[in-house]
Amino acid sequence: MNTSIPDIKRRVRLALTLALAASTFALPAAESRWWKGNLHTHTLWSDGDDYPEMVVGWYKDHGYHFLSLSDHNRLQEGEYWINATNNRGGPAALERYLARHGTQWVERRTHQDQPQVRLKTLAEFRALFEEPGRFLLIQGEEISDHFEKRPLHLNATNLRDLIPPQGGKTAAEVLQNNINAVLDQRRRTGQPMIPHINHPNFGWALTAEDMVELKGERFFEVYNGHPGVRNYGDATHAGTERIWDILLTRRLAELRLDPIWGTAVDDAHAYHSFNPKASNPGRGWIMVRAPELSAAALIAAMERGDFYASTGVELTEVRRGPRELGLEIKAEPGVTYLTRFIGTRKGYNPASEPVLADGRPVVTTRRYSPEIGTVLAEVRGATPRYQLKGDEIYVRATVVSSKLKSNPFAVGDYETAWVQPLVPE
Repeated sequence: MNTSIPDIKRRVRLALTLALAASTFALPAAESRWWKGNLHTHTLWSDGDDYPEMVVGWYKDHGYHFLSLSDHNRLQEGEYWINATNNRGGPAALERYLARHGTQWVERRTHQDQPQVRLKTLAEFRALFEEPGRFLLIQGEEISDHFEKRPLHLNATNLRDLIPPQGGKTAAEVLQNNINAVLDQRRRTGQPMIPHINHPNFGWALTAEDMVELKGERFFEVYNGHPGVRNYGDATHAGTERIWDILLTRRLAELRLDPIWGTAVDDAHAYHSFNPKASNPGRGWIMVRAPELSAAALIAAMERGDFYASTGVELTEVRRGPRELGLEIKAEPGVTYLTRFIGTRKGYNPASEPVLADGRPVVTTRRYSPEIGTVLAEVRGATPRYQLKGDEIYVRATVVSSKLKSNPFAVGDYETAWVQPLVPE
């Protein structure tokens, strides 16, 4: 078929007109924003001391956007009755529960001469709290396993089905088996979900060497608000930030594995008495940059490392790469900020040695060279930046404010934020 020159010109003009119209009227891409959330929290479904609706209400009332209830080895599903007064919350918790939700909502009975309350399921109570773009509940579980006497726990976020502890012959194998179970469920269901390693220093349970070769794991708790988890280590045991730097250095430089991102969580169990000796809510959280408040969008952003962990410092911007790590801090009047840019340079000394007590090795992270996880720069002010020199394996940032943390993990703690590492291409 022959087509005349005028016909061709008309078709070109029509195509250009349609393309212009499409570009003019197309909806703009959703802009990402920061969402505040906690991925580690307990209720009366396991060893928390309050009803799940009361726990969720606390977080929503305090400005959180998402929350995962992560009770030990169980989901909030099925029929479950507890003693109404002889539980971790006691009569006071029931009184507050009734005052907030009323007798029409709270189900009670007498069973074998004992007063009981039925715990509501996630499917029942989520409609009381969820609002599009305002608040989201994400199903979770703390898979609570062990090796010998060491408590080995990891959280699974956005699960569909309960995962029982998988066990194993070493600490690393226990972790890997449980990680694999989460990732297998993700592949089988097509539902995005992630594991993250909990409180490595709880019971001195985990060493850097236990975690360094794990496959498919991208997250661990660099901060946990439970006073029993010993984030800072001691003279024998490495603190969690030190463990993080060892993991990052060895995984990136020696094993060619993905980096591990650091989370901050409450691990809250206690909602009635607030003091540093109790595992209270509101101590640690993550801020995730995502285009919408959905489990899929939050998980995708976390897997990219597009989030930071905090106990109070708020960032308005994080720029990671390609040759600069830059932050913008939402400064409070009268508060100062010190940012430490921390990393490891190529050519570091990889040697390590065991920690000894009475001449015998202690089950703890080995001692490594100070060239691993060294402070590359310290910058004061609200807009700290670090320009890469070209020999860094990674660079991360810890921002410490001059403002004391309210109800802290440890007395004397200052509000802090941890920024995910920039890994040069």
